Parts: sequence; C-alpha cells; structure tokens
Amino acid sequence: MFNGFISIDKPPIITAHDCVSNLRKLLKQKKIGHGGTLDPMATGVLPIAVGNATRLLRFLPEGKAYNAKIRFGIVTNTDDITGEMLSDRPCPNLTLDEVAKYLTLFQGKITQRPPAFSAIQVNGKRLYELARRGEINESDIPMREVEITEIKVLGWTEGVYPELDVAISCGSGTYIRSIARDLGEMIGYGATLSSLRRTYSNGFDLESSLTFEQVAELMRSQSLKVLAPDHGLHF
Repeated sequence: MFNGFISIDKPPIITAHDCVSNLRKLLKQKKIGHGGTLDPMATGVLPIAVGNATRLLRFLPEGKAYNAKIRFGIVTNTDDITGEMLSDRPCPNLTLDEVAKYLTLFQGKITQRPPAFSAIQVNGKRLYELARRGEINESDIPMREVEITEIKVLGWTEGVYPELDVAISCGSGTYIRSIARDLGEMIGYGATLSSLRRTYSNGFDLESSLTFEQVAELMRSQSLKVLAPDHGLHF
C-alpha cells in the first residue's frame, strides 16, 4: 500500500481521469486522485496523490508553468488545434516583433474568458456540455481574474501560419488556450494553441515526473518509491 505523491508525465490524448485509472491498475490501489487537470491534448506534469495523501491535495503549493506553441491565422471553437476550424487567415508576413509587443499585456493580474469547451460550471452545468449542444454564447461565460508572472519567448517559426513558442508561468485557473485566442484577436489574424506541455505544477516538475512505462517497470522490479505525503505542502 502506497501513501504519498507521484508526479506523472501525462501523455497526449488521455485525460487526467484516465491517468488515475491507469495508476489504479498499475499500483493495484483504489485510493488515488489527481491535483488539477490537463486538457487531453496537453502533456507534462500531473501531480497524483496515493492513499492517505489524497486528503492533502488541497494543501499543495500554488503555481504552474507551461511551454506552449501558438499558431497564428487559425481560429477554432475549442481555442486549440483539436477543435473545429472557424476561420482560416494565412499570415506569412507576420513577424515576431509584431507579436512580441502584445505579450506584456498578458503579464500580471488580468481578466480572461475561459474557453467555451472547458470544465467550468455555469448554472450547475459544465461549459463543454453546453458548448457541444450549442447552448452557450460568449457573453454567458463569466470572466475570471488570473495571474501570469512571466511570459518568455522561446522561438518563432515563419510560415503561412507562423508559430510562437513561449514559456508561461502562472497561477491556478489560467487557461493557456485563452491566451492564444486573445493574442490572435489583438493581432487581427486569430490564433489557436497548437501544443502545450506543463513543466511545473504545484511543487512538482518534469525532472521528478514518471511516465506510465517507468511506473510499470518500477512496479515490476518492486522499486517504486512515492514522495512523502508532506512533500512541499503549504498548511
């Protein structure tokens, strides 16, 4: 029986709930929960509590960090590349200098509109459920205050649909998809999130994270060790 934390390097496509289900099978243990969520498209750090540590998830420290890729000229209904395309505006002449001057507008405490396809509840219903049925308008989605401590440019790829690579450090509740969408609207061509990797979450980083393959191998060799239940907790 394990009691403590495991940081999983979540693969693409599957949900955070799927990650919990996978770990229950690997560890042969039912009492497992995750700290925060990640969109199915996203990869990276997903803190998992095992055994008695599940009651301590709410005490994990704040803060998240991501490496994101934003594609300009494409707008989708989910604000990421997995969604239905709403507009297509090639912008091969767009430059990094034109984009970079807007990034400072996203630093500090800002208000943002969460994506329509998100797990936020409105009148007791998940937004994504309402969006799938066409029962939600932008004006119905409540704005939220979030805090972004840093946005750093990592790279720029020219093309018909140029892409910006950025590192973002932020507080809980921040939607990187919303940043991509809003940045595209400011520039005038639209934009969508084309990839997302979480590099830090609530006291855990990629260096301390394990893939499911690594967990399985450690279980076979009976050498899996979980982090202590008081790992980085803020009471």
